[in-house]
Amino acid sequence: MRIGLLKEEKRPVDERVVLTPHQCKVLKSIYTNIDLVVMSSDIRCFSDDLYRNAGIEIVNDISNCDVLLGVKEVPKKLLIPNKRYFYFSHTIKKQQYNRELLLKILELHINMVDYEALKDAQGKRLLGFGRYAGIVGAYNAFLTYGLKSGIYKLKPANKCCDRVEMEGEIEKINLKYEQIIVTGNGRVGNGIIEIMKKANIREVSKEDFVSKTFEEAVFVHLNTMDYNVRIDGSESVKSEFYNNPELYKSSFMDYAKYADIFIAGHYYGSGSPYLFTREDARSEAFNLKVIADISCDIDGPVASTIRPSTINNPIYGYNPETEAEDNFMKNGVVAVMAVDNLPCELPKDASEYFGNEMLEKIFPILINGDNDQIIAHATICKNGDLTPNFEYLRDYVNGN
Repeated sequence: MRIGLLKEEKRPVDERVVLTPHQCKVLKSIYTNIDLVVMSSDIRCFSDDLYRNAGIEIVNDISNCDVLLGVKEVPKKLLIPNKRYFYFSHTIKKQQYNRELLLKILELHINMVDYEALKDAQGKRLLGFGRYAGIVGAYNAFLTYGLKSGIYKLKPANKCCDRVEMEGEIEKINLKYEQIIVTGNGRVGNGIIEIMKKANIREVSKEDFVSKTFEEAVFVHLNTMDYNVRIDGSESVKSEFYNNPELYKSSFMDYAKYADIFIAGHYYGSGSPYLFTREDARSEAFNLKVIADISCDIDGPVASTIRPSTINNPIYGYNPETEAEDNFMKNGVVAVMAVDNLPCELPKDASEYFGNEMLEKIFPILINGDNDQIIAHATICKNGDLTPNFEYLRDYVNGN
């Protein structure tokens, strides 16, 4: 098997990579029967020379590889027929902007494996950059609050050499009595909590959050059933909520009226109640000054997220009265951080994390045999047609 690491060609530039130079060296030492090459890149967070120094061949042509590994979508004009690709295709949710890409993949008889669809027997995702979305998103929440309040100033994460330097900046955070809401579990939620601990912010119960006065900054970590309640007032049941979300309403404002900062790392299911609406944001009870929306669902469950922001310009203001964008420094305007590619701010650390998961969970079955059909079940298409697991994309492919 000959494996090639792709150069990331999608714009805006993404400096991440599937394997670091050291991880490439480790992979070759474990599996001596494979060839591994890396496509030359002048944008990758690890230089060509670092790969060469690790004994990895740098090439400009990867057409003789069997398996091609990337992070973001490969532009249509660069796809190579009859190859096996691994990357985040952003097609499995019927994303309209990538329909033409999937059509091209089918036309070229490409065997397309989507990282997002790689799951264990229990249906849990095996790979993702979510942890670093949580880490950077939480850091950006504090960066935003420092600018909004004028109390302190943090160096942007993407201007830091790595996570170590970024965490050194956390010592500058100067909070007093602020109350913070955190939502989200899994990788994203765990990443957020890592930063809350680094910042030495104490977690309190949801009961204390809404009933006590604090002499320090605190946060509450809410799960889905903490801010969704049955409309008729009867007992809330998680399984029922997931199956019949229309029977529920949001109780998020019960917490938001006590909070200064909201770090949103939740997963929003279609049909679920919005956490807060534009009408909620206009109410006297609405107290939030900074919202870091890691989930970044536009015009969705977090009413202030009216567009994604960018790494270079991560903050915009949401004016609840006009329901439009405004200067985030104005009184009464919510400062919104809604960067939708947060892991790119720490590309070295995010790449290392992702590569370790690849080494542990994916390469053993890719090289030694996919006995549990993990890769097979994550294969969107092969031989010019959709696989059974992705037959639901047929109408999407056909343009219906």
